[in-house]
Amino acid sequence: MKRSLFLFTVILMFTAGISAQGVAVGSAVENFSLPDMGGKSQTLNDLKGSKGALIVFLSAQCPTVKAYNDKINLIAADYAAKGINVIGINSNATEDLNWVKNHAAEVGYKFPVLIDKGNVLADKLGAGFTPEVYFLDAKNVLVYHGAIDNDRFNRGNVTEPYLRTAFDAQLAGKKVERTSVPAFGCDIKRAKAIAAQ
Repeated sequence: MKRSLFLFTVILMFTAGISAQGVAVGSAVENFSLPDMGGKSQTLNDLKGSKGALIVFLSAQCPTVKAYNDKINLIAADYAAKGINVIGINSNATEDLNWVKNHAAEVGYKFPVLIDKGNVLADKLGAGFTPEVYFLDAKNVLVYHGAIDNDRFNRGNVTEPYLRTAFDAQLAGKKVERTSVPAFGCDIKRAKAIAAQ
């Protein structure tokens, strides 16, 4: 019985994208520095907007990310003028820089994409999937974490736009009611896991 409960807990943690590390909603995320696709070092504090930042973990090969690319670009365009800047992060050990650059150019991302070599930031935040989002306020406090919306199978039927709802509440000075929804998509391909294969 105990073993079954343990296995269920492990499976649940994996499914929800929870890791041993991570940052809790309501906690501050430390300023970080990562290279962009051109090799220039960029920091969270330099890239965030006056009202905060959205960190979104991306992939050049994940079908879920490909299905969400237009949505992510639209969110970036809609909220940049309201003071929330989007920061893309690629932490996948299986995707080389040229692949990431070509994908970003093809999609036409309207925000910077940073390279998280060795998935250091992904580990620190506890990110497990692409796309997975972290909405930080102006003081880098985590306000919302998880899925962008409930269109899990990309049928164009969004009934719960979790991220936009969190943005709009925060911008209106209201409490964000739903602060976390399990992310879904493709696993982040971590360096240690690839090296072990």
